[in-house]
Amino acid sequence: MAAAAAAAVGGPQSPQAEVPAPGLALDKAATAAHLKAALSRPDNRAGAEELQALLERVLSAERPLAAAADGEEAAAAGGGGGPGAAEEEALEWCKCLLAGGGGYDEFCAAVRAYDPAALCGLVWTANFVAYRCRTCGISPCMSLCAECFHQGDHTGHDFNMFRSQAGGACDCGDSNVMRESGILGLGENACARKSHEKYLIALKSSGLTYPEDKLVYGIQEPSAGASTLAVQGFASAAGTLGQLDSSDEEDQDGSQGLGKRKRVKLSSNTKDQSIMDVLKHKSFLEELLFWTIKYEFPQKMVTFLLNMLPDQEYKVAFTKTFVQHYAFIMKTLKKSHESDTMSNRIVHISVQLFSNEELARQVTEECQLLDIMVTVLLYMMESCLIKSELQDEENSLHVVVNCGEALLKNNTYWPLVSDFINILSHQSVAKRFLEDHGLLVTWMNFVSFFQGMNLNKRELNEHVEFESQTYYAAFAAELEACAQPMWGLLSHCKVRETQEYTRNVVRYCLEALQDWFDAINFVDEPAPNQVTFHLPLHRYYAMFLSKAVKCQELDLDSVLPDQEMLMKLMIHPLQIQASLAEIHSNMWVRNGLQIKGQAMTYVQSHFCNSMIDPDIYLLQVCASRLDPDYFISSVFERFKVVDLLTMASQHQNTVLDAEHERSMLEGALTFLVILLSLRLHLGMSDDEILRAEMVAQLCMNDRTHSSLLDLIPENPNPKSGIIPGSYSFESVLSAVADFKAPVFEPGGSMQQGMYTPKAEVWDHEFDPVMVILRTVYRRDVQSAMDRYTAFLKQSGKFPGNPWPPYKKRTPLHPSYKGLMRLLHCKTLHIVLFTLLYKILMDHQNLSEHVLCMVLYLIELGLENSAEEEPDEEASACGPERCHDSWFPGSNLVSNMRHFINYVRVRVPETAPEVKRDSLASTSSDSLGSLQNSGTAQVFSLVAERRKKFQEIINRNSSEANQVVRPKTSSKWSAPGSAPQLTTAILEIKESILSLLIKLHHKLSGKQNSYYPPWLDDIEILIQPEIPKYSHGDGITAVERILLKAALQSRMNKRIIEEICRKVTPPVPPKKITAAEKKTLDKEERRQKARERQQKLLAEFASRQKSFMETAMDVDSPESDIPMEITTAEPQVSEAVYDCVICGQSGPSSEDRPTGLVVLLQASSVLGQCRDNVEPKKLPISEEEQIYPWDTCAAVHDVRLSLLQRYFKDSSCLLAVSIGWEGGVYVQTCGHTLHIDCHKSYMESLRNDQVLQGFSVDKGEFTCPLCRQFANSVLPCYPGSNVENNLWQRPSNKSIQDLIKEVEELQGRPGAFPSETNLSKEMESVMKDIKNTTQKKYRDYSKTPGSPDNDFLFMYSVARTNLELELIHRGGNLCSGGASTAGKRSCLNQLFHVLALHMRLYSIDSEYNPWRKLTQLLEEMSSQLGNEEQQPEVPILYHDVTSLLLIQILMMPQPLRKDHFTCIVKVLFTLLYTQGLVALSVKCNEEDRSAWKHTGALKKNTCDAEKSYEVLLSFVISELSKGKLYHEEGTQECATIIPVAWSPESMEKYLQDFCLPFLRITSLLQHHLFGEDLPSCQEEEEFSVLSSCLGLLPTFYQTEHPFISASCLDWPVPAFDIISQWCFEINSFTERHAEQGKALLIQESKWKLPHLLQLPENYNTIFQYYHRKTCSVCTKVPKDPAVCLVCGTFVCLKGLCCKQQSYCECVLHSQNCGAGTGIFLLINASVIIIIRGHRFCLWGSVYLDAHGEEDRDLRRGKPLYICKERYKVLEQQWISHTFDHINKRWGPHYNGL
Repeated sequence: MAAAAAAAVGGPQSPQAEVPAPGLALDKAATAAHLKAALSRPDNRAGAEELQALLERVLSAERPLAAAADGEEAAAAGGGGGPGAAEEEALEWCKCLLAGGGGYDEFCAAVRAYDPAALCGLVWTANFVAYRCRTCGISPCMSLCAECFHQGDHTGHDFNMFRSQAGGACDCGDSNVMRESGILGLGENACARKSHEKYLIALKSSGLTYPEDKLVYGIQEPSAGASTLAVQGFASAAGTLGQLDSSDEEDQDGSQGLGKRKRVKLSSNTKDQSIMDVLKHKSFLEELLFWTIKYEFPQKMVTFLLNMLPDQEYKVAFTKTFVQHYAFIMKTLKKSHESDTMSNRIVHISVQLFSNEELARQVTEECQLLDIMVTVLLYMMESCLIKSELQDEENSLHVVVNCGEALLKNNTYWPLVSDFINILSHQSVAKRFLEDHGLLVTWMNFVSFFQGMNLNKRELNEHVEFESQTYYAAFAAELEACAQPMWGLLSHCKVRETQEYTRNVVRYCLEALQDWFDAINFVDEPAPNQVTFHLPLHRYYAMFLSKAVKCQELDLDSVLPDQEMLMKLMIHPLQIQASLAEIHSNMWVRNGLQIKGQAMTYVQSHFCNSMIDPDIYLLQVCASRLDPDYFISSVFERFKVVDLLTMASQHQNTVLDAEHERSMLEGALTFLVILLSLRLHLGMSDDEILRAEMVAQLCMNDRTHSSLLDLIPENPNPKSGIIPGSYSFESVLSAVADFKAPVFEPGGSMQQGMYTPKAEVWDHEFDPVMVILRTVYRRDVQSAMDRYTAFLKQSGKFPGNPWPPYKKRTPLHPSYKGLMRLLHCKTLHIVLFTLLYKILMDHQNLSEHVLCMVLYLIELGLENSAEEEPDEEASACGPERCHDSWFPGSNLVSNMRHFINYVRVRVPETAPEVKRDSLASTSSDSLGSLQNSGTAQVFSLVAERRKKFQEIINRNSSEANQVVRPKTSSKWSAPGSAPQLTTAILEIKESILSLLIKLHHKLSGKQNSYYPPWLDDIEILIQPEIPKYSHGDGITAVERILLKAALQSRMNKRIIEEICRKVTPPVPPKKITAAEKKTLDKEERRQKARERQQKLLAEFASRQKSFMETAMDVDSPESDIPMEITTAEPQVSEAVYDCVICGQSGPSSEDRPTGLVVLLQASSVLGQCRDNVEPKKLPISEEEQIYPWDTCAAVHDVRLSLLQRYFKDSSCLLAVSIGWEGGVYVQTCGHTLHIDCHKSYMESLRNDQVLQGFSVDKGEFTCPLCRQFANSVLPCYPGSNVENNLWQRPSNKSIQDLIKEVEELQGRPGAFPSETNLSKEMESVMKDIKNTTQKKYRDYSKTPGSPDNDFLFMYSVARTNLELELIHRGGNLCSGGASTAGKRSCLNQLFHVLALHMRLYSIDSEYNPWRKLTQLLEEMSSQLGNEEQQPEVPILYHDVTSLLLIQILMMPQPLRKDHFTCIVKVLFTLLYTQGLVALSVKCNEEDRSAWKHTGALKKNTCDAEKSYEVLLSFVISELSKGKLYHEEGTQECATIIPVAWSPESMEKYLQDFCLPFLRITSLLQHHLFGEDLPSCQEEEEFSVLSSCLGLLPTFYQTEHPFISASCLDWPVPAFDIISQWCFEINSFTERHAEQGKALLIQESKWKLPHLLQLPENYNTIFQYYHRKTCSVCTKVPKDPAVCLVCGTFVCLKGLCCKQQSYCECVLHSQNCGAGTGIFLLINASVIIIIRGHRFCLWGSVYLDAHGEEDRDLRRGKPLYICKERYKVLEQQWISHTFDHINKRWGPHYNGL
């Protein structure tokens, strides 16, 4: 630690050091020892002076300070900026002095041994991986290093891993932040207490201790001087300290040009001036911290200062020093250019100090921490205030923060606010805050800076030029600086005893609000066309009220202000609600997209419970206390729809365009519904709220667990103790939702585990109101309704289009009962009546949504009506109420039945009502004479509201505000604008009940459709909750309401019956004018056109679907419909192809060839086959390593190099196949095109400017029809595809004749066909095939460029494709039938191309293996005569499958079937012999002699050549002549397994040995001759395949057990040819017995290739690999990755491991997978695929407990392997379908 101290101190200060005088450069250790001795004496003055002098010289600060600053910058940039010689020297001195003459390292070790801490205290910097366990943590900031976490037992706890943003320290052992249970026993080193004194003595000589005892000698004075020096040096640049401090404020004021705005000058009266005063340093620690801040917290210093925190005394001292420097930190932060980095570092320190409650309390008491913090925050915000333009622009005295300033835009205030929130989370500290009136006043002052910030003014004429994005800053500031501290305080106001706190806050909040209303000159009308979403004072007030009623049992009225204040309070929140409706009605469209962004953010899950919820709650409180008529009319006035609420069919709206009327009316009604039915703060418990929120989110869409956690508004203050993921969350989730595990379709998208609502939730809990409140996008409401509709259809509850269901509400808290008066006020009843009437009369601008909301409000009123019907109280009210004439009382139940006869309306002169009126004038006169003139009701919302307001104001203050009244009301009457309005009287004669019944008729489209249900079933009135009515459309809703109305009063019931008895005349059909008819016709025509279009589209979609099934099918052979390629029936002579570009069909010809769209790719999948069943695991510890010795590729490589060592090169290259690694695989989508069409298609792609996911220059394209990725075209050979019958007829020639024919045909040299287009294309595709793989995978010859190389490469391409197809079929042919890719196989065409090229190379007839197989050669000895030349490979060492391909591709195409069978028969004899030889080598000496003996006895029986015993004994006797069986001492144990061989096991061995060859041959036959493969059981695969290939004689009897030897058909006498073959072996083993034996035992049983097996838990991978060093550069990579094919650890994007501009992953993908790499990114848990020059993110195979990916490990929850996903990945790798299935590819430019 001391070392770190010296180094870190040396950081910032080292540049000042000078080289000491030469005289002092004597032995440092001796000097140190001498000084130590001198200082240890009782009288140590002399020693002290000596030390002082030495330090003066060594650490002299003579250098100018500017250099120091530059040095530090360099250090910051270059990570230390390498200290020069002088600094080195000074450091050496310090180290020697500290160690007191001893070794410095020993000194460090000694000091470390005294460390008494039980704390871990490990300090880390950004990007460190740490853990947080919520079960063990007391403070939510608690974090543990990985070591402590894994040593503790956290099974079943709620923990997560996280990547540290700012750095942190391990809290293990600190009982203040962590429960005892989680702490490890780290107290072992507490024994150090007694040797504490020695520790201090060791430190004394360093001069770092006891500043009081003046032991610091030389350090104190210079450091004090340094401070003043520094101040002078920095004066011009930074003026922050010392005497410059006082001028700071004036500077700020001057720069602002303050004439224009009121500055809230926080002079000494608002705060303790000393907070911002000069710093006076008294100790070295303070000095250190000062410079640390000055240099913006260099990382090394931060770490150094934090490393000592485990020492308790230091911790306290350091915290006090930190607080003392708080103002200085703020100033430095404001000036900093790197404020982000600095913020992180500040919080890194402060979170360690302030999370500890004990410490925070101590500092609060002793150092005025709260005062300091609030003042510093206030100071900080003061620098960016501007005048508020809200309301009264000219005279406003209010100032708000300017959201465009860097301070807010960059969240510079964040660290300070974060500290404030942190300390408020401690109860003891929060209590002090809530008790301190002065602090509360200051804080409300601070909050008011944000009140009304970021004001939006509606653009009325042009679109705004520049869309400001300041709203991000505004919302973040309100949430972080206002809301989070508020939630912190609220969390301590949970019990009755804390009532006083709430009263304090509410009191000062109201005062601040009153000041605000005065400052902006607010009277009663908000200024039009402006809105601010930021009202933090309102929200503080609302949230504390809510808390007071909910938890503290306060009487609500005791904390509410007078009526006038309530009226003012409701205006701005209501303005926001109306503006939301305006924004959604596109009235703010000229303000750009950002205004929509604000509307969305306001309701978004992270903000809603600090913004919209408090606003609505405040409005609910106001509504419950104000006059309901006043409130309702205010709402409609704010929403600008007053003019619409008239009975007349036409009206004029002076404030709203017609096209916005409907959506504004919907907005107003929806707002009322939300206001009246939301119970979030009015009586719901926390669990009910959580449940309602969760149901609303789940109803919109199925959600993943993490998105639910994110979407449910949690208490935004993370320190308040409500933890997401807590038990209630999980229990509620399991109660309301079902988990839908992810499903995997191969080739489908990767799905996540989802939660979907249970059926009973849809049935009883779906709440459209909550959904509307919580949707950010309007489409989510529709989505919820669609899902609801689907549920009702599915469960058979309702077939049609349902309306949103009505949901019962939680009972209201008694304090808010007044809210329900809104439902029982005449104003609302008139509005409802008017709207019902308008809907019934089909007035324009009314939608179903309006009706739905009207009915919802009526139903709410019925549900919440007073118990008994009161007597009419109208008489008591006096005559001045103008609505009495409409309705007698205010109770909805009685008003529903009240009939309204006439209404007087003001209408435009053009309205139809006017003319009607003049005709009926006489009758109306007579009416007038009968009744007094007040009959016809007049209704004016505005007048009503004015009057109410007036009353309230008069009640409050006799004449204070009356003067301003007329000014505001004038604009509503708008006398000048519409002189043509006249008054008309309408005859209505309806009541709400009669309107509802008529509406029922209208909705159902039938006369008299409503029949009161209780007439049939009186029970209905007794048990009203009938499920039949709970879901349905408008008709159901009307029935439900009428039933409820009847239940509430007998009168209503009687009236409903009466109305139904009068057979209602039909609603008169509207007279349709010509113009309207025209529009109707147009509508009808449109409708028909739409239907036609739908039909066409559906048809097209079904066609497309069937095509896609045919073309794109990846993994289901059953549904495959054969494509054109194989359609040629036997009688058709030529295959016909369709070109998918020009659409013409025809045969492929020499001059206009057709080609198959193919994708060529190099593949190393085959090379990954292993011979053992045990799967390879990914290494997760140093011991586990993967060695690729047993892979197929490695084995074949070894074999080839062994052959090349001893045999002639050209012969070796014919004896094996290559392509196990880097083989070329050819696949097609099955579509064909003319090659000239393809060229022009490529040309058009080249000129296409669109960014494609592929590179046209490399020949890549997508199939024009099915869009499958491809990169070449394989020409189709003219002639039929399935060879003609002629070739397939079995001939009766003997095998000997056929053998001769084969030899002759092979002998003919193949000339390349003349220069036709076809041959050119064949050549170019061959070039493509060669270029697909790298040179190293093509060239195996010792002589580069030899033709043998090409020859080997070409037949190996055929081999690779056959072997891969076999793997795709699962490694055997038991399933038979066409292969998965069979319908789209291009092997036939590929064979033609390969054969054509191979015929160019003729094998010298001398060397043609065919002769060795079919002829007895006389001169056997002559072959071996010439010793100096390397011999040819003995025929028994040849790979038989390779021989087969060579023989077939050397024949002229098309090949005849009998020739094919002949070749197979001959090769089978060789194969069988190889099996026998291998068997003989595998067994031991006794077995061999026994077999040799038994076989010899049967040698002369009739079918000796077909008996394996005879043949085996002959092979053994032949090979015994050589040395093959000799040296068997030591070697024996290694290769030979002691098995007791029985005849059955030998037969099994021979069959297994031959099967791979038979499978490949059968596949080849299937592709060349189009014969289907029979399916069979695994045990009979051998016999089925051999009969299919014609190896089994037709007369073969199937009764007795099958013997493989019966397939043999020897072309020449068996014993002769075998002895000839064995002779070659013997002559080789003469010299090399070991190798001879190794070459004979071929591994024939390869298992299918697999990716590495991954561990169950991701953490095991992560912990091992994320700290593992790279083997190339020995650093820990920033982005480590591991290859899932071979387990190699690589650096992703690591420049350190770059070779020739290729980064390591790309390089590895070429070496390991020939261009295909599958990597697991350790730090992200994602898999990335590299394919050639492109890459894509595949997804993750590790999911958490809820079936979700955690990309980039952001959530850090434990992840578990998802086997299905891993299987899908493996499947795509094996079937080479990455290119087709994954869609998002991009180029990697070799940079991965």
